[in-house]
Amino acid sequence: MDEQEVQQKRRENEEQATASRARLLGFPYLDTRSFENDIPLVTGLLTKEQMHRDFILPLQKGGDGERYQFMVTSQTPRSVIDAKRKEYNDRGERINFFLISDSSYKVFMLRYDPPQETQYDDITIAGEGDSETISSVSKVLNEVSTDKVFDYLLDQADKLGASDIHIENMRDSIRLRMRVDGLLHPVAVINRDRYRIFMGELSSRANISTAAKTPQSGHMQMDIHRDGASHLLNIRVETIPTMYGQDAVLRLFNFDETLLNLDLLGLGKDERAEVDEVISHPRGLVLMVGPTGSGKSTTLYSIINALNTTDRKIITLEDPIEYGITGVSQIPINTTDGGSFADGLRSVLRLDPDVVMVGEIRDADTAKTAIQASITGHLVLSSFHANSTSAAFSRMIDMIGTNPIFSSSVRLVIAQRLVRKLANNKKAYQPDEATVKYIKKVFDGVSAEVLQQHGIDLNNITLYHPVETEDIPFGYKGRTVIMEQLVVSENIQGFIRGDVTDINTDAIEKAAKADGMLTLEQKGLIAALNGETSLEEVSRVI
Repeated sequence: MDEQEVQQKRRENEEQATASRARLLGFPYLDTRSFENDIPLVTGLLTKEQMHRDFILPLQKGGDGERYQFMVTSQTPRSVIDAKRKEYNDRGERINFFLISDSSYKVFMLRYDPPQETQYDDITIAGEGDSETISSVSKVLNEVSTDKVFDYLLDQADKLGASDIHIENMRDSIRLRMRVDGLLHPVAVINRDRYRIFMGELSSRANISTAAKTPQSGHMQMDIHRDGASHLLNIRVETIPTMYGQDAVLRLFNFDETLLNLDLLGLGKDERAEVDEVISHPRGLVLMVGPTGSGKSTTLYSIINALNTTDRKIITLEDPIEYGITGVSQIPINTTDGGSFADGLRSVLRLDPDVVMVGEIRDADTAKTAIQASITGHLVLSSFHANSTSAAFSRMIDMIGTNPIFSSSVRLVIAQRLVRKLANNKKAYQPDEATVKYIKKVFDGVSAEVLQQHGIDLNNITLYHPVETEDIPFGYKGRTVIMEQLVVSENIQGFIRGDVTDINTDAIEKAAKADGMLTLEQKGLIAALNGETSLEEVSRVI
């Protein structure tokens, strides 16, 4: 028996049951199957609200001696039928009621009140103190149907270019915030009764438990279709139990392999030349440092993509894998379940790779294994948590100790941050005396030639303010990379060899600056003086 036959059999059973119920209730039974889809609809007797609320439908309009006829179901309140009969009898008009099945009622209601495709407004980011926008978005999110709530939320986050969605439990409500261009913005405050809907959808999609008492990690994907094109959105899900329920953070990775390109990172000519020179060598260790959300992964993946040729074997060890790259062997390392980057690295070195990327160096064992690999003919890329290149170099020496053999292993350390870019309608201004004094102090020791190369004239300092508009609510659009590069020269190698007894961050930075390194602060100010960003943004991030 096919599905259509099954449905017909169920309907037949329902109609027979309704006919039996009609005899018990004292109503004539009406089987509508032969005409329910094409009989003309009667209008003007009942509102849609009455039909939905009281399960009653008009069948025939009376008058001129004809009877008014209505269809009711077993769910129609008796009081409604009695009130309707009295109303018509008081007017001297005749009225009849017929009992129909629930299926018949639903068919008619779909004709009287057909479902409409709901069009939800786009989410907009609220400005400071803008409660009206938050209320508007909150209303929409409270109305979005259960099965579409995450599709809508993820589509809107992707449209806004958000990197994270934060779902946060408060005592009386749920707060939603999105991180756009590095800053968290409140988006909505929704009812607590939507919490179960959000977490239920999240648990089924990301394969996590809503009842867990410990932090969890999950993953899901969604195809985004917009303006005739589509792309894959990777979402990393992290949840943690809090006082009022499980908070969740969804990290969005808009995967487009063509965007993982060194040419698109906005590197300066000198910066790009240094990166190209280091990664052109077959061995050595390259470290990326910076806080979460500073773009380390994107830069590392872009370097991997640049090296991804048919004559190289590239293996990555990641926790978790954020982007899938064609032609690269990517291995997930689940450190929460006892996996180790060091053990994984030792294993993959037996596979004769040319390039290895280690997701993160977190301990001495991984650090030493990575360095051993880098001095035995492998190019090793990794990330590392530190505030600056000099701090990273100092921490690395703390981990591995001074060792002449290791002195040529680390070739390049890159520290980076992402700052918001000023929109084109920025406003120029002349800074006050204290700011001018601060800028000149930061560039103390930098040669006039280097400043000139970056378009800086300390005798003519101009900075820029963001200008807010309706289309650009904060005056910024997109982000740009601020990058500090410590190329490990002979002077810097001396710290690993043990030639220098006083090994500290300041001493390493001083030596690097003597070799021509520009610090994050200096690079940030160069961006501000060239109108790429504002001084306030540089201060916030760097």
